[in-house]
Amino acid sequence: MEKHIIAIGGGGFARNSSSNLIEKYILKLSGKDSPSICFLPTATGDDSKYIVRFYSIFSRLNCIPTHIEFFNRTPNFH
Repeated sequence: MEKHIIAIGGGGFARNSSSNLIEKYILKLSGKDSPSICFLPTATGDDSKYIVRFYSIFSRLNCIPTHIEFFNRTPNFH
């Protein structure tokens, strides 16, 4: 099975939310009916609005969306 890592810069996905062409293309690359897709929001420092936007787009498409946060992993103990 061929695997793909796709990096998107300059604003990322959901630029044209009415057609979702790039999102559909990314999912089509998997060759699966319901592929898994994982978002690594490190370029934005795990900004929650980008994570929400990722889920709002990909949850409407036939896939299994997940994400991994790198900046908010450690609890803040006072």
